[in-house]
Amino acid sequence: MSKQLTKAEEQIMQVLWDLNEASVKDIIEILPNPKPAYNTVSTIVRILESKEFVGHTSIGRGFVYHPIVKKDDYSNQSLHKLMNGYFEGSFKSMVSFFVKENKMDVSELENILKEINKKK
Repeated sequence: MSKQLTKAEEQIMQVLWDLNEASVKDIIEILPNPKPAYNTVSTIVRILESKEFVGHTSIGRGFVYHPIVKKDDYSNQSLHKLMNGYFEGSFKSMVSFFVKENKMDVSELENILKEINKKK
């Protein structure tokens, strides 16, 4: 999986990852106001299917969609792309950037280090 999602596609995927399966109507109910048109969401879901992020099951005359790509897999791939594209593949450089930009406080940094140490 090396496909990137648009912002709209990612928003739909977030709903599917949270619900695990949903119809277009279900997805629209979860999305924030102003609600997109049914046809818009339906088109985005079909695009996600063509990108092999989403599959479907036929229920009567409609479809129920489910994620094929796991959220963790997509997050991991996106993080690596960000790290490689902007921080020369260096996790240290990326963390340093967020600390310098005041986007991360000391307690968040400590929590990251604890998580890293747990996984070692």
